[in-house]
Amino acid sequence: MNEQTEQLYFTALSDAVLNMEEDTAINIAHKVIAEKIDAYRAIERGLVDGMNRAGKFFEDEEYFIPEILLCSDAMYAGLNILNPHINREHQRSRIKIIIAVVEGDTHDIGKNLVKTLLDAAGFEVIDLGRDVPPSKIVDIAIIEQADAIALSTLMTTTMDGMSEVIQLLQQRGQRESFQVIVGGGPISQGFADRIGADGYAPNAPAAIKLLNKLFGKNTYA
Repeated sequence: MNEQTEQLYFTALSDAVLNMEEDTAINIAHKVIAEKIDAYRAIERGLVDGMNRAGKFFEDEEYFIPEILLCSDAMYAGLNILNPHINREHQRSRIKIIIAVVEGDTHDIGKNLVKTLLDAAGFEVIDLGRDVPPSKIVDIAIIEQADAIALSTLMTTTMDGMSEVIQLLQQRGQRESFQVIVGGGPISQGFADRIGADGYAPNAPAAIKLLNKLFGKNTYA
C-alpha cells in the first residue's frame, strides 16, 4: 500500500477521534490491521494526531471537558485494537520512565498522550498522574530505579515544580542517574536549558524521538 493511501487511513482515524466517533475509530482500526498498515504509525499519525487536534480545540475553548473525554474514549477504543499489533521486533529493551504532571496542575491530556506513545513504543511507564509533589516524583524514581523522568505542566504557575525535581535529585546525589525531560504548553527549550533538564519535547511524538536520542536508540516511528 502506498503512503498516500495509508495517509487516508491515518486522517480517518484522526478525524474519528476529533469528532468523538468511537465506533468509527474501532472500524477504521480493524481496517488498518486488515490492510497490514503499520500499527504504530496508525497510532501516532492517526489516533494521537486526532487527540492533539482536540487538545488545540480545548485550548481555544472550542471544546470543553465533556468533549475531550469523548475524544479520549475514541482514541483508546482505536488503541485497544491497534496496540496488540505493534511490531515488537523494533522495540528496545524496556527503558523505565516515570511520568507525571507537576504539583498544582490537574491538566493531564498532554501527559496521557505521551504515556500512550511511550507504552506503544515499548517503554515501561510508571504514571504518577497529575498534581504530583516533586519529592514524590524523586522518591519513586529512585525506588523504582527508573531510567528517565518525564514532567509536564500546562500552567506557568507550576513550572517551578520541574526545577525543584532537578534540584532534589542534585541534593540527593542522584542527578546523573536519570534523564529528565520536560514538556507542556508554557515550556520551551530555553526553559529546559535554564533548569538543567536533559531535553524538551513540544508534543508526544517528539517526546519519543527525544528519549530515543537520549538513550542512543533508533527512532522507528
